[in-house]
Amino acid sequence: MFPAPHYREQLSLMLSEVLNDLGVNERIVMKRRKIMEMEETMDTIAWMSTGENVTSYILGSQIEGTTTMGLESDIDYVTFDNNVNVIQDLSEWELNKKNYLMVQDENTTPGYCFLHLFRSDEPLPATEIPNNHQRSERRKILCKNTIKNSFMLFGMKQHGPAISKLGQHNARDVDTVLAYPCKSWPQPASAWLERQGTGGWPTNEMRRFASRKKCFVVPVGSKISVYPELEWRISTSLAERYLMSNFNITQIRCYVVLKMILKSFLNPKGVINISSFMIKTVLFHCIENTEPSIWVDNNLLTCLIFCLQELHRCVQNEHCSHFIISENNLMAGQFRFETKNELLGNVSEFIQNDRHFLLRIDTDDLGYRLKIKLNMGQEKVYSSLTSLEISSLELTATLYVNFAFAISRNLYNFLIRLHNTNIENMMQSVVLMTYINTGERHNTKHTEVKFLAPFIYTTYGSALASSSIGKNNEISPEAFNLLSYGVNSDVSSGRLKLASVFCSIGEMEKAEEILRQTEQEYHSHSVIPICSCALGIPETVSGDIARVCNEHNEDCIKHFVAFCVHFIRLEINCVPRELQYELFRSTQDDMIHRGPNDLWMEWAVVDSLPFLYFLQYKIYSHLQRQQEKQQALNQSYKNHIYRQKPYT
Repeated sequence: MFPAPHYREQLSLMLSEVLNDLGVNERIVMKRRKIMEMEETMDTIAWMSTGENVTSYILGSQIEGTTTMGLESDIDYVTFDNNVNVIQDLSEWELNKKNYLMVQDENTTPGYCFLHLFRSDEPLPATEIPNNHQRSERRKILCKNTIKNSFMLFGMKQHGPAISKLGQHNARDVDTVLAYPCKSWPQPASAWLERQGTGGWPTNEMRRFASRKKCFVVPVGSKISVYPELEWRISTSLAERYLMSNFNITQIRCYVVLKMILKSFLNPKGVINISSFMIKTVLFHCIENTEPSIWVDNNLLTCLIFCLQELHRCVQNEHCSHFIISENNLMAGQFRFETKNELLGNVSEFIQNDRHFLLRIDTDDLGYRLKIKLNMGQEKVYSSLTSLEISSLELTATLYVNFAFAISRNLYNFLIRLHNTNIENMMQSVVLMTYINTGERHNTKHTEVKFLAPFIYTTYGSALASSSIGKNNEISPEAFNLLSYGVNSDVSSGRLKLASVFCSIGEMEKAEEILRQTEQEYHSHSVIPICSCALGIPETVSGDIARVCNEHNEDCIKHFVAFCVHFIRLEINCVPRELQYELFRSTQDDMIHRGPNDLWMEWAVVDSLPFLYFLQYKIYSHLQRQQEKQQALNQSYKNHIYRQKPYT
């Protein structure tokens, strides 16, 4: 037990050490942010390469770097339809876009608006009522926020303004918010640009920079709205994300512990009484109204208690002002009487017994770890938790494996968008990808393209090869160059496609040489098979892979990841005959019951390693090399020769 003046300072330092061990440190935070920013850009590039006028952003804990493995944060996407233009006055109206005038009057809740539809050919109110719209009492045609339901796919559920998709095995859950971008910074947020708090944070420069970030509206109404289906919430999430990027490590650690408290004590059994966004908003207000000098590691517990006191005040008054749009009360209509009293009691108890409750936090075994730092726990007690122990190696490996999964997911989405396309349309997508890759589209070279482009070029090269094989049983030079570009995309999938093409034209020796190199590459390293399908993401990675991830940047994934191999119908002449049936497996009855996520049923999809042995078996059969043929067969049985893989 520490003397009263001292115990918080010493406990703060120990708590900071534990959080550092859990990856809440500058190095891991920056790695998280970099990887997630690359995912974000890659998503938008995948949309752009198919000609879609869509921009994708990632919001929340993953891209802020304010999470841990135990918090199990999902990944939040906001997707802008850039064909829509939300305006505040008619001077912002744009030709050939779906223009909505933002309406705020006595019927809208502060921080929310109605969307009044205007014509796309001239700046006049629309007269025809489209689907998901209705005419108001004042004769305005308003967009209903239930429009998001038209984007719901099988296996998804509604979660506020978001459409949620549960992650597959060990993959992150995904929340996607379909949003409409605002042409300018919303008027209700203008007062914030001039507001100054005690601590001088954010600075005037930060406020100006934040105001240049895109604002948008999301399809959800206030809980106290008179017209809940017509209201849209005004969001400044991108500005808030920028503010989070200016937090120091103590502020980040404070937020992480607040979320652990939320999970352990304030939102029991997953019931959301207080959202993490409310906690973030409370933290914003606390930082704004305190001197920057208090936000240091040896003062972490004091900062934490100060935030909890502010949270208590907000719950007591049932009022928590949005940080940027202050008229928006985040807690309006949030609590029942019993819930409010229970929350107030829990927060008060934590404030009065902070040390006791910190030791009870089980997220990431924070309480156990803290006990050991305080010499209150036995090492043998903690040793039983070694399977949960988190190191910088494991954290970095997890980040990179998730990034590889995102590459696979984007490739899958790209192929879906090219479903039933022709070779000319595919060529246009490749041309767009090339422009992005060389910087001709945005005057900058996106390094993210180098992770996705090889797979897209390989698919296009295989489609071109299939066309030329059908005509004269040859591979055109352009097709060969595109296929060669993807050879080093990962451990195996690019090489396997090239080998399959050679096999299709009878060039068995060339195919066999590629397969031999692929097998050597596969077995000389620890390799993780990854794709956006039922396999999901492995629970653990080998120590070798973890060390590689820790010592290198994200480029290292191509040396330990083996993506599965996709063939679409345009590639049919490059697909082994036995797998060509997979491209036409559907029946009319099946088509009737098919969902939007079942497009893979018209592809041939196979894991890399079984496909490697399958091709070896075919080639050695053709070359009459019986011993090697038998070895390939034995290996294929050992590795579950061919496994159809359902995308969900």
